[in-house]
Amino acid sequence: MKLSVIVPFYNMEAEGKLKYCMDSLLGQTLEDMEILAVDDCSRDGTFALLQQYARKYPGKVRAFQTPENRKQGGARNLGLEEARGEWIGFLDGDDWAAPDMYEKMLQKAQETGADVVGCDLHETYEHSMKIGKIVNANTMDQTGRLDREKYKKLMLNPCSMVIKIYQKDVIDKYHLRFPEGIFYEDNCAGPIWMLHFTHFEKVEEPLYYYYQDPVSTTHFINEGKCRDRMKAGQMLVDQCRHYGFYEPYWSELEFAFTKLYYVNTLFTYVLLRNARISFLEELKQGIIKEFPDFQKNCYFGETYDREQKKLIRLHMKSSRLFLIYYRLLTGYRRLRYGG
Repeated sequence: MKLSVIVPFYNMEAEGKLKYCMDSLLGQTLEDMEILAVDDCSRDGTFALLQQYARKYPGKVRAFQTPENRKQGGARNLGLEEARGEWIGFLDGDDWAAPDMYEKMLQKAQETGADVVGCDLHETYEHSMKIGKIVNANTMDQTGRLDREKYKKLMLNPCSMVIKIYQKDVIDKYHLRFPEGIFYEDNCAGPIWMLHFTHFEKVEEPLYYYYQDPVSTTHFINEGKCRDRMKAGQMLVDQCRHYGFYEPYWSELEFAFTKLYYVNTLFTYVLLRNARISFLEELKQGIIKEFPDFQKNCYFGETYDREQKKLIRLHMKSSRLFLIYYRLLTGYRRLRYGG
């Protein structure tokens, strides 16, 4: 079999989301593929719907269920254990694919000899095949035979895993898997996976439909999800140590960790009405312990603006002062500019 596409689902019975996703895969121009639909221990009728698809399309659709909720990483890992394809693709359960997405990506692999292939995506607010806001994902200077400089770029910006297909032999050789039980698993797995492949190519077309659902878990934030982001950052460092990537890509890892573990968490968490000084202090101590000189990183200096750096310096000085100042600043801006 040429391709296995792994799709995690969680509580997707309502609103036709599951059907739109599954039908987009069943309508692919590539025939030699299987769909591994994994229900992550849903509390509704999701698994029953997936079983209906499996009965209707035997040999094409296989339905599985995790024994307990393991988040997307755990569901994907179950799919990886069951996959029979030469290539592996991932799709999120509330997104969908253009009809020729996988045919075009496999054709690119065949033409170039790549062992991982990506594409662009677009954001949409409706269930249709209309082209929405196009997002150019990986840049062309990241593609081709991978060398040290390209690996550095991929460590800094691997882009989403759902817009790629991966050669299964490489996945099996290194036993590549996802963190389980947390959100933001891609932020750890994405760069680690790319560092194991040798040739990356890209189809310069938006073939993946990324649905912008305002009630999606990716748009809802709380302290638990902030902690998951911190866990993903720490796992990224631990995995780099395990695979021998820590020293060769130290500067890129330092910045990737700083962005994921610290900066994104800091400026997300502080928006919570019940933000706690003790959490901000824990976050500060975590970044200091792992990379105490992160503010001197060249990528840090290039990426963040003057105000962001000022706020980070204030947080490094005092979590309490940072929280007070940030609330006063945002309150003033709301009064002056509205919103």
